[in-house]
Amino acid sequence: MPQDTAWQTRRTVSLVALVVVNLIPLIGVLLWGWDVGSLVILYWSENLILGGYTIVKMLAVSPVGGLFYSLFFLIHYGGFCAVHGIFVLALATDTEPAFFDGDPWPLFLVFVQLLVSVVRQVLAMAPPEWLIAFCALAVSHGVSLIFNYFMNGEYRNQTVKALMGAPYKRIVVLHVAIILGGFGVMALGSPLPLLVLLVGLKLGLDLVLHKREHQVSPDPN
Repeated sequence: MPQDTAWQTRRTVSLVALVVVNLIPLIGVLLWGWDVGSLVILYWSENLILGGYTIVKMLAVSPVGGLFYSLFFLIHYGGFCAVHGIFVLALATDTEPAFFDGDPWPLFLVFVQLLVSVVRQVLAMAPPEWLIAFCALAVSHGVSLIFNYFMNGEYRNQTVKALMGAPYKRIVVLHVAIILGGFGVMALGSPLPLLVLLVGLKLGLDLVLHKREHQVSPDPN
């Protein structure tokens, strides 16, 4: 198979995986009785998957320098996701989220502790089917990591600093739209058509971001 054809095939496979996985929340809305809170929390949890794969990418680009940046990223991005998660939990539930479980961890590890606390609260309130959707999102991003980043050679044109900043850009673009849409759905009583529209909005934004990220065939040399 010619190299350009193989690159396009792998890119298409990752795109199809993205579409299929993003249809699972639609099943949640239509068959499992998910509300806007369930959707927004699921979409927030995708940030954790992206963060984990970002660390893999950084270590692949630079095993030594990537390790240092990964530790910094874990603390900084973890704290960022934790604060974002508290806001999402407040939006999705009637109770005020707890900030910490037990005594604060030392120094900057307090941000990691905050994230762990938020994750525990999410798991405590998530419906059973939520785990299916979360695992499917992890598989979809894993397919993209293997096919696009490694097999299509995207890692050749990446730097650790650029990789570290990429998830923040995605959160700003995607989650501002989702949260604003979630407020609109809640204000109207979470009618089914608007929940379906929210799922469609997320899928559409994902497609745009995916194509933008993987639109250029890497230089084989």
